[in-house]
Amino acid sequence: MDKFDVQNDPEEVIIDFRESRVSDMSAIEALSKLTERYQQLNKKLHLRHLSEDCRLLLKNAAGVIEVNVLEDPDYRVATEPK
Repeated sequence: MDKFDVQNDPEEVIIDFRESRVSDMSAIEALSKLTERYQQLNKKLHLRHLSEDCRLLLKNAAGVIEVNVLEDPDYRVATEPK
């Protein structure tokens, strides 16, 4: 929570979960409080690179928290022309 400066952060903030997880109710509560702080200033907080189990946990907690989850892009491998 101390890592965020809601007042001075841009209008849209993305939290990248590539190397972390939402694993329990305390994490959901922290995200909920952070989301509320941004919403009070009409700012948006997005979550990116959530694992499937994290997405499921947030979906199950939908009554407690409302978050913007950015869909991870599909990367395609370029092939050499024949």
